Amino acid sequence: MATTVRIALANLRAATTPDESVALAAAAIAEAGAAGALIVCFPECFVPGYRWTATSRPAPDAAFLAQALLSVGAAAKAAGVGVVMGMERLTPGGLQISAAVFDTGGTLLGWQDKGQIDPSEEPIYPAFGAERRVFTVGTLTFGVVICHEGWRYPETVRWAARRGAQVVFHPHASVAEPGGFTPSTYADPRNSFHEKAVFCRAAENTVYFATVNYASEGAGTTSAVANPDGSLLGYQPYGQHGLFLADLDLKAATGLLASRCRTSPL
Repeated sequence: MATTVRIALANLRAATTPDESVALAAAAIAEAGAAGALIVCFPECFVPGYRWTATSRPAPDAAFLAQALLSVGAAAKAAGVGVVMGMERLTPGGLQISAAVFDTGGTLLGWQDKGQIDPSEEPIYPAFGAERRVFTVGTLTFGVVICHEGWRYPETVRWAARRGAQVVFHPHASVAEPGGFTPSTYADPRNSFHEKAVFCRAAENTVYFATVNYASEGAGTTSAVANPDGSLLGYQPYGQHGLFLADLDLKAATGLLASRCRTSPL
């Protein structure tokens, strides 16, 4: 059994329309397949686009979201690539930030809803889930934690690691903030805590942690992968549109430290 798996992080620019988000996603999925990736992960709410607090977007469209799911599934099947697609999801409780997970045959394996919403998001995304899941595509078992919950709630990552996840994907959405630091190297000490947290989530659980942002000029974070020992495997240059590819040695993702946790019934 192969113990090395290639993953792709879709560090793409934000689409200008919902239709463009699906087109960009399909192109990136095809590119990931051509590059030999087993799975590709997209940023938070890439389809139809994240609803930034200071901007307005079209009202949620159930028919569009249903068709987008079919299109992403078809692209996954054509490329033979698993997909973690950051999406909006309409639920009985309202609009939900979520991630749709597809296998390499384009089958929808299920959803991972965002269970910990940033306070600023609650007026926009009133629904938030509580159930956590792990998924398996090929030889890779993984969890998904979305933006704020991965930065601020390490329990979400440990939950997946204790249930066999070798990597935890972290779709997020971050743009430049007025007066914010603009980094050029990963985890610059002058930057905010966020990129340092990537190392912590990996090291405290002995698993890979793969975080993926939009390609956004001046943003304080970019897409990157941390090794199970908390070191940096690599990162996408800031603001650069495209795929970041990483080869993971699954033998290193033991989950040892997560499994030794005695203080919580996670």
